[in-house]
Amino acid sequence: MTSPPAPPGRRTDPGGGAITVLGRGRHPLPPEDTATLAAATLVAGARRHLAAAPLPPAARRVVLGPLAPALDAVAAELARGGRPVVLASGDPGFFGVVRALAERFGPERLEVRPDTSSVAEAFARLGLPWDDAVVVSAHGRAPHTAYNVCRAHRKTAVLTAPGAGPAELAAALLRTPGIERRLIVASDLGGPGEAVEELDPAEAAARDWPAVNLVLCLAPGGGLGPMRALAGAPGTPDGWALPEAAFEHRDSMVTKAEVRALALARLGPRTGELVWDVGAGSGSVAVECARFGAAAVAVEQDADGVARIRANARAHGVDVSVVHGRAPGALAGLPAPDAVFVGGGGGDLPAVVAACASRARRTVVVTLAALDRVPAVREALTAAGLTCDGVLLQASRLAPLPGGVSRLAAANPVFVLWGRRPATDPHPHPRPAAERGHHPAPGGTHP
Repeated sequence: MTSPPAPPGRRTDPGGGAITVLGRGRHPLPPEDTATLAAATLVAGARRHLAAAPLPPAARRVVLGPLAPALDAVAAELARGGRPVVLASGDPGFFGVVRALAERFGPERLEVRPDTSSVAEAFARLGLPWDDAVVVSAHGRAPHTAYNVCRAHRKTAVLTAPGAGPAELAAALLRTPGIERRLIVASDLGGPGEAVEELDPAEAAARDWPAVNLVLCLAPGGGLGPMRALAGAPGTPDGWALPEAAFEHRDSMVTKAEVRALALARLGPRTGELVWDVGAGSGSVAVECARFGAAAVAVEQDADGVARIRANARAHGVDVSVVHGRAPGALAGLPAPDAVFVGGGGGDLPAVVAACASRARRTVVVTLAALDRVPAVREALTAAGLTCDGVLLQASRLAPLPGGVSRLAAANPVFVLWGRRPATDPHPHPRPAAERGHHPAPGGTHP
């Protein structure tokens, strides 16, 4: 059996087919990095990095925008026996250019010399730890993932991009009522124009912003959470399909645990996604989805139900946006969901399901008791392009009998129907303006 190759380590000679990646921050270049630049035959980087670096006059300069031409230029320089150097921001292995370079040339060809990441710099300005922060990049990616992380998590850092900056993030937060956040906008960290500003979402949405390093999205308070052993997003909750007694509810109007277990399995809530709970009642499904890290919106027409949902969210330590209104009309102004749960019934159920299915990116789950409404719900799901399936779920629970023995107590049967969007059609419908924008080419480095 052969042993694995040793890690590349730091090279003293950047030649011999190596690519040197220098992380640039507020710190001056150390002498060895200055010497590496002086020997470079090609230097690639953002315009501001190229303008600030002491480049040798004979070195070819490549501006990083779309990555493919820059990577081709680096490959050509290596083929000529040259010494390419790539300038990047902060820690280039953290949502940076190292991934693209390693995929193209192999990690063994890279010598990476990082500086402090912009996320560490921003939290340092606030005097806050960031091991419990969720970090999400909107650069070269669909921005709704970043928006949903900020809706769901109380300490988030967003690496921004054109069309997905502070104004767009703030507008997305304003479209989810009940989610309180403050924004810390960090511009030109470490540069001559550095600014760190705290704003509420309404203020941030009304501003025109230049290019920024990142936005910190924090819940009201000090930003200090409990000590943890794992960094980043919280892990899977220690239990789900919680008993009905874990939620305030009226007259047993709560999705039963067995039904909720199957619904959660089909919804697949996860960090970065948004789930609607329509006809939420006690909000048990919305709360459980939020415990998995998803952003959750609960829609409920009864005022006392709205109060119960808010109380249940507080009791379980999660944020749920609660909309007081009747579907389908109340759904019109909401951000597009990844998954939707529709509970309850009523004559307008097919119309509600149709409205949800027309907006859902991934899946819709419907629970109902009335056999007669099953065909109409299936038709609403399939008409929206979803592949439909379902089961009749009937559970019997152990119940005590005199003498220390038990019997089986049958619960009412419930139909659980679900529709999934085919993988070839992930975003079939236009997203609201607050969730659209210009997106750089995938793989671009953060400015």
